Amino acid sequence: MKRRGFARFLKIAPFASLAVGVISLLVMSLWNALMPGIFSLPAISFWQALGLLILSKILFGGFRPFRGGGPGWRGRMMARWEQMTPEEREKFRQGMRCGGRRSPEVSNSGAEVRA
Repeated sequence: MKRRGFARFLKIAPFASLAVGVISLLVMSLWNALMPGIFSLPAISFWQALGLLILSKILFGGFRPFRGGGPGWRGRMMARWEQMTPEEREKFRQGMRCGGRRSPEVSNSGAEVRA
């Protein structure tokens, strides 16, 4: 099983390295085209652009697509809802209420019904 993961890593690593290089080149080009003229800042090198990308990743946690759970999260949530007992559903509803607002009730068919 570990061999498959390592083999997959070896297939993905060159593409990931190429993507990071292209994005760094894009950041460098945009910086050098805009910042010196607008703010009188110096031009940056490729490695400085890569450092900016890493710094922005650390500070802002970016570069993650599908932050909302990825594609198909709604279908997975509905499948889990269908497997819950009525007591579990009520407990879930109670946990989802915030700020005194009532959460929409979900019927057995999965369609939302406004209370």
